[in-house]
Amino acid sequence: MRQEGVVAGVPVEYLSMNSVQSYVFEPAPLPAIPVAGQRERLPVHRIYCVGRNYAAHAREMGKDPDREPPFFFMKPADAIVPGGGRVKYPPGTVDLHHEIELVVALHRGGSDIALGDALEHVFGYAVGLDLTRRDLQSQAKKLGRPWDFGKSFDQSAPVTEIYPAATHGHHAEGKIMLAVNGEVRQQGDLSEMIWSVPETIAYLSQYYELVPGDLIFTGTPAGVGAVAPGDKLVGRIEDLAELSVDIVA
Repeated sequence: MRQEGVVAGVPVEYLSMNSVQSYVFEPAPLPAIPVAGQRERLPVHRIYCVGRNYAAHAREMGKDPDREPPFFFMKPADAIVPGGGRVKYPPGTVDLHHEIELVVALHRGGSDIALGDALEHVFGYAVGLDLTRRDLQSQAKKLGRPWDFGKSFDQSAPVTEIYPAATHGHHAEGKIMLAVNGEVRQQGDLSEMIWSVPETIAYLSQYYELVPGDLIFTGTPAGVGAVAPGDKLVGRIEDLAELSVDIVA
């Protein structure tokens, strides 16, 4: 039966038709990450990644490490692999690289966030891997094309559980490392980031309206390199967590 009238400027007929949401097929599960010490999980909205945020890594990639404005690329939310574990070697590449990173999870959003307020938006921190199809990324760079094929693929963002800042504090310094089959490949300190966590949040919020559930991968130290099926990756950040990933065929 048709209903007449208006509620808060919206026709009652429209409200009645949409009181129960329906879809043409069942939507995919919402990507979410466990939180240390809590039953609740953090739902993931977007994944922003900072490129070349350590001077030594910028040099090994053939770039000038001067403090220019940061740049970003993105991964789909369902690229996360909560807790790490088995990760399939992706198709289309013969040069899959590891990049260990501090991950920042937001619980408050906003635009034009002031530098002094940025840490208030941080829910917590995790250890993550930005897996990269380096050959496809390099091809894209040479052709002046987007990096999506090199960066934004299935299972390209393994991440540990999130450690809330309220109980574990913030992480402006601390050792960060990654070993492959027991051999240390990457090591550095969070204090070596060109752009700090508050600076990254403030800058990014000038271009996007950040929302709760956004993740920021904050860049990787020097030592990135290739991995193959059968390799075991173990990444750590001091006073935070350990991430273990097995690359499988």
